[in-house]
Amino acid sequence: MQQMGVVFAALADPTRRGVVELLRTRPHRAGELAEALGLEPAALSRHLRLLKRAGLVGDEHPETDARVRLYSLQREAFSDLRRWLDEVEALWAQQLNGFAD
Repeated sequence: MQQMGVVFAALADPTRRGVVELLRTRPHRAGELAEALGLEPAALSRHLRLLKRAGLVGDEHPETDARVRLYSLQREAFSDLRRWLDEVEALWAQQLNGFAD
């Protein structure tokens, strides 16, 4: 449950949600993300570090150029988030059914 707190804290910031939105389409280099969001590279680096710590974003070096780092979304953290939301939704449905009875 503590990890969920880290995930929610990471997603609470609109800039980090913007990073997630951009990464939904394809992996991006940090420079592309910074330019698209209108951020200085150092500011984007701090946001990426928090997203990586939350497990939402990962990075890799393409085989063609080890100097380049591509950032992409990590499915596992989003799957955990979806599972948690499903559990909360099931609890609400159970409570509403209890009221109906």
